[in-house]
Amino acid sequence: MTARAADRARYDRATAHLDAPLALVDLDAFDANAEDLVRRAGGKPIRVASKSVRCRTLLERVLAKDGFAGIMSFTLAESLWLARSGFDDILLAYPSADRTAFAELAADPKLAAAVTVMVDDVSQLDLIDGARGEGREVIRVCLELDTALKFLRGRVRVGALRSPLHSPAQVADVARAVARRPGFKVVGIMAYEGHIAGVGDAVAGRPFRSRAIRLMQATARRELAERRAAVVRAVRAVVPDLEYVNGGGTGSVQHTAAEDAVTEIAAGSGLYVPRLFDNYTSFSGRPAALFAQPVVRRPGVGIVTVLGGGYPASGAAGPDRLPVPYLPEGLRYDPQEGPGEVQTPLLGSPADDLLIGDKVWFRHAKAGELCERFDVLHLVEGDAVTATVPTYRGEGRTFL
Repeated sequence: MTARAADRARYDRATAHLDAPLALVDLDAFDANAEDLVRRAGGKPIRVASKSVRCRTLLERVLAKDGFAGIMSFTLAESLWLARSGFDDILLAYPSADRTAFAELAADPKLAAAVTVMVDDVSQLDLIDGARGEGREVIRVCLELDTALKFLRGRVRVGALRSPLHSPAQVADVARAVARRPGFKVVGIMAYEGHIAGVGDAVAGRPFRSRAIRLMQATARRELAERRAAVVRAVRAVVPDLEYVNGGGTGSVQHTAAEDAVTEIAAGSGLYVPRLFDNYTSFSGRPAALFAQPVVRRPGVGIVTVLGGGYPASGAAGPDRLPVPYLPEGLRYDPQEGPGEVQTPLLGSPADDLLIGDKVWFRHAKAGELCERFDVLHLVEGDAVTATVPTYRGEGRTFL
């Protein structure tokens, strides 16, 4: 029996009393993935990206482990909710225009001490000041650096369209503007190198593309390491008591951690290991989060139909954004239908061994987005469900 077949047998036994659709997290794999992230971080703390987990119980579990410290959140409303839930170190990774939440933040000393907001434009400070109302708490601010690799004087760029702050001088100018403004304090710098951390460099069946990606990433790592160090020096000249410099992501943990200028690493997807993280030469993880759909039809030889399953991930639309049939091995989509809203035909010889009511296990393309489809996660240890815990959705929290 292969390892994957053994996993299927465990998951089927563990959930035999449960009807699909359902989602589970294999805690043995989750914990092993956490340990691997810590090993790769080489002693630097890992700030957990909440959007890649979206379950308070699992955020608490990973933050109780040595090597993890703090949360990187994705909306201000989520940040306040987590702070009120007892988490005390939350970095909001994206700028916000939530005036109601800013008013709450500025009026509450506990929230203001726990939450740091992201800024890359002085106009964002204007919005916050306009939303304060009677609140006069000092707002903790992190500045985001654009990590993109640029060629031909910026006409060609590789990297996500995020912050407009690319040079040390630009970041330092905003740091000075924040420092001069009452009610704000710069405490950190963040730089997410998505073109390194979020792009696999070993694309199956595409050796030339894979080599091009590796060359691009090697060039990008060298350029960013030099520029990030210069940015940190420029900002520390304005803000000597800077608390942290955050960088990286699941796909670049060890590379980013090697930079002296970086004090902490961000990661989250590496805990669940969705399918987009299969194509890396620098690490491998164990799939920990899966969902099951029930077989409801057997249309013919080598074909079964499961209920639902059309859960595409965000990003540029393409086959890599689709969930992948994982267990039993050997199933594939019908190219004429793909994964459907209410039914999904699956082709392959394993279909002939599946009965009505059997479960087919899938992996989502991304990590936390799976939790927007399910109210609960069944936590599996060995071949038993040891707990069932709510996702953000299950707690009535749909932040985006």
